[in-house]
Amino acid sequence: MASSSARRRSVLADRVHTLGTFLRSRYGERVHKLAIHAGFTCPNRDGRKGRGGCTFCNNVSFSPNAREEPDIAAQMEAGRKVLARRTGARLFLAYFQSYTNTYGDPAALRRLYDKALSQPGVVGLSVGTRPDCVPDEVLDLLAGYRRQGREVWLELGLQSAFDRTLERVNRGHGFAEYRDAARRAHERGLSVCTHLIVGLPGETPDHSLLSLDRVLELGVEGLKIHPLHVVKGTRLANQWRCGEYQPLEFDHYVETVVEMVRRTPPEVVFHRLTGTASEKILLAPRWCAWKWRVLNAVTRRLEALDARQGDRWPPPVAAAANSR
Repeated sequence: MASSSARRRSVLADRVHTLGTFLRSRYGERVHKLAIHAGFTCPNRDGRKGRGGCTFCNNVSFSPNAREEPDIAAQMEAGRKVLARRTGARLFLAYFQSYTNTYGDPAALRRLYDKALSQPGVVGLSVGTRPDCVPDEVLDLLAGYRRQGREVWLELGLQSAFDRTLERVNRGHGFAEYRDAARRAHERGLSVCTHLIVGLPGETPDHSLLSLDRVLELGVEGLKIHPLHVVKGTRLANQWRCGEYQPLEFDHYVETVVEMVRRTPPEVVFHRLTGTASEKILLAPRWCAWKWRVLNAVTRRLEALDARQGDRWPPPVAAAANSR
């Protein structure tokens, strides 16, 4: 008998084009991501563009299992054993997650990527990075793996399409860098997954919808949606304590995600609809610790509206523009 979590995933996948469904259709069975910490840093931390990183960034909140020792084979073997017990998965994507995973010499990047791809059951790569850290040499490297028949996703952390917001959170790049990186990736046939954060300082849900529209206008193959976490050890935490930042409420996040799903073309793959942070470092909002509470609420809201991905695509403004 199917577990309750499996039933929930099935209901959600009936209304949203999820990464799990996409990969199962391509490979005939479940494919899981294996998160890797490969020892990278970030130009917004090492001084090239700034110090301290983004105001919301304590990387442990996004990669709680990250370790200082970048032994890729050992990390992947440990993750593979956990997933084998939990889900029975045999196929995997090597997910270079922590910090900026294209920020290095191309020859060194090749060695890291090759090491990951050589592990048992690995069918491809998912590489998380910033839009200002993807030179042509790195895109050529990733495109080469794709030509070999590997699954390759370039995950670009945009977060917002509004330059004022990006400056406010000390992101260190603007929308122009994203536009350029996405264009060059698409010229090489790479699939792009864009990260967007809902609830950034100074933004309303309308900002998130407009950021989505701008990303879709340029073309994208995948999306990741996150709520903004307030975690220990960040400048955002200080702003929250001083009352300078008010976290997004649970219901507002759910409604925003549902609307984003409905405004997204059916063929775009949702890699994530929420994100969690460890309760050990999470300050606010507390609901960010409970992934399935959020996903269940999104699913219930889609069911209540009899809504699904793409049923509001194109959005009214885009439709009017396309009709001219």
